[in-house]
Amino acid sequence: MPSKNHKELSNKWLQKNLPQVGELSKLDPWWGLVVIVLALILLLLFSQPNPYQRILRFTEDGIWITLLVTVVSAALTLVLGLFGGLGRISKNRFIYAIVSLYVEIVRGIPLLVQLLIWYFVFPAVITQIGVKLNIPAFKNYLADPIMMAILGISVCYAAYMAEIVRAGIESLPTGQMEAARSLGMTKFQAMRYVILPQAYRTIMPAIGNEFISILKDSSLVSVVAVSDLTRRGREFMSTTFLPIETWTMVALLYLLMTLISARVVNIIEKKTKMDK
Repeated sequence: MPSKNHKELSNKWLQKNLPQVGELSKLDPWWGLVVIVLALILLLLFSQPNPYQRILRFTEDGIWITLLVTVVSAALTLVLGLFGGLGRISKNRFIYAIVSLYVEIVRGIPLLVQLLIWYFVFPAVITQIGVKLNIPAFKNYLADPIMMAILGISVCYAAYMAEIVRAGIESLPTGQMEAARSLGMTKFQAMRYVILPQAYRTIMPAIGNEFISILKDSSLVSVVAVSDLTRRGREFMSTTFLPIETWTMVALLYLLMTLISARVVNIIEKKTKMDK
């Protein structure tokens, strides 16, 4: 029979190491959906007869291309959106006009059309410039599909991100800038150390939604010769004539990546949430 002291030590260890009820309630319940989707994918992979393993092997490189395009485009979108947002609140009329014109034009053209412009029109313009100016590097210019896709997505989403950043900055009380300036900070220092950190905490949910949108819209790059997940799925279907199995697996893979991204974004939001 275990001694009384042994039981007390065991109870203390369990209380210390096992998550409490309050901690379990803080867990994101949507992780359960991630587990369900992952389990469904595994079930399909080990089902019989099984074309799903072939589909996954065939589209594996497309998954990595999709993630590459998404992550790099999101990073560029954040940088370009920051400058765009600052331009939208600039007191310099020229900067404000240029940035506002960019935002209005880009938001008015569908992303698919912009991708086609970057892939077909941009290289043609570079080539014509090379012919007229007799520049061999320009005359022989060949567009890299992945690079053009990243530029197209980044330039498009940066217009939306610029408005998000502008709204975040303008949502802060004007006294924040005045207080920072009264402490001896320059306008640049006040914007960097006081305004932007608070603004980005405010707009973090919107930034997370933009990242998820970029992940889903990355499927459009398949039309400009980028071998992403969607294009690889289309290639597999065209050779095997298995539309149901192919697009079921592709849809589940996109859903899994989107759900995981949403959960990560949710964690970042909670970590950066401003206390009220």
